[in-house]
Amino acid sequence: MNNINLPEHWKKAQLKEIASLRRESIQPEDDLSLSYVGLEHIDSGESQLKRWGDASEVKSTKSRFYPDDILYGKLRAYLDKVVIAEMEGICSTDILVVTANSKTIPRFLVYLLHTPLLIRRAVTTSTGVNHPRTSWNSLGEFTFALPPLPEQRAIAHVLQTIQEAKFTRQREIALERERKAALMDHLFSHGTKDEPRKQTEIGEIPESWEAVRLGNYCYKPDYGYTESANDAPVGPKFLRITDIQNDAVNWENVPYCIYSEAVKEKYLLKTGDIVIARIGATTGKAYIIDDCPEAIFASYLIRVRTKGNLLPTFLAQYFRTNNYWKQIDQSKGGRLKGGVNIPILNHLVLPFPSFSEQQEIAETLQACDTKITALQQEEQHLDELFHAMLDELMTGQRSAVPLINSRKTEPTTQSEYS
Repeated sequence: MNNINLPEHWKKAQLKEIASLRRESIQPEDDLSLSYVGLEHIDSGESQLKRWGDASEVKSTKSRFYPDDILYGKLRAYLDKVVIAEMEGICSTDILVVTANSKTIPRFLVYLLHTPLLIRRAVTTSTGVNHPRTSWNSLGEFTFALPPLPEQRAIAHVLQTIQEAKFTRQREIALERERKAALMDHLFSHGTKDEPRKQTEIGEIPESWEAVRLGNYCYKPDYGYTESANDAPVGPKFLRITDIQNDAVNWENVPYCIYSEAVKEKYLLKTGDIVIARIGATTGKAYIIDDCPEAIFASYLIRVRTKGNLLPTFLAQYFRTNNYWKQIDQSKGGRLKGGVNIPILNHLVLPFPSFSEQQEIAETLQACDTKITALQQEEQHLDELFHAMLDELMTGQRSAVPLINSRKTEPTTQSEYS
């Protein structure tokens, strides 16, 4: 336990005093109607199970669980895979099935197992080099401060409320992405003017549009600068593939690069430039430069700079369509074998409406992006709030009693622990 001053009415306890390990095994074929939960179904840091498989998908002996049991991933405990079950099922033997007794409630228990102190205990007691696993015997010795049942309910209520708000944002993000995907397919094939369509090599497009090759509407694409990144604040920022996360760049975390003035003009990024990952896990993914400090781009990126009447924001949105991905995938024999290169991009075919219609399409799709970004920021803030509250409520730094209806948090007595 740490040295935080805990409320006087909280009691010192060990995990094995409030919970036990369910040791019920089952063969999947004995009940094919049951759901199956593997480690791959549990999201790190989450307390709610969002997906699962079927018993028919697995073989060999599994562990049985029931509603309100806690499913704890004992493999690589630092991944923090712990959820509460809301149905009956079977699970991987790399998941401990933990059940609460009368001294605690399941919702409080699942949050207790997410606390940094418990995670630290699990990690330090894990054995095995390549596949480190903790055990119930080790976890059971974990010592902590246990509040009375009414306060446990209050703590669980507060944390669950925050998580449900976060889940709501996640669902809203998923729906907005689906809406944008449908809108994008429609706009790039039907346009905004409800005009007749014609058949082209990339499918049907409005009659007034053209199907053109990218190489005719951009300056010669460039491969990035080959140099090592430098953490010292000397030279321009040095944008790499790994610096682009979730269609965004945190420029404060981007390293620097020392370069000669002779190459500055060739590699310096400008607003409206589009960089594309030419190899690696994100091959083909594009990012448009909006507002950035003085920066150059690294060698595993290709820069595309439009010219003429091709609007960069329109092109950047097209780089997210299924039509774009289909073209660059087929050009490499499927699955983006060998990565993306300049000849592939030069020969890429894209729909080409008037400049004003490009603007209208780009602005419509950017509005979707803006909404998604706002929802993502709300989700991030709720996640940060959850972890802050988890730490404060579970260590007694903040009382949950004033945060819920007084009917649920009447003064505690000795008997309220059992």
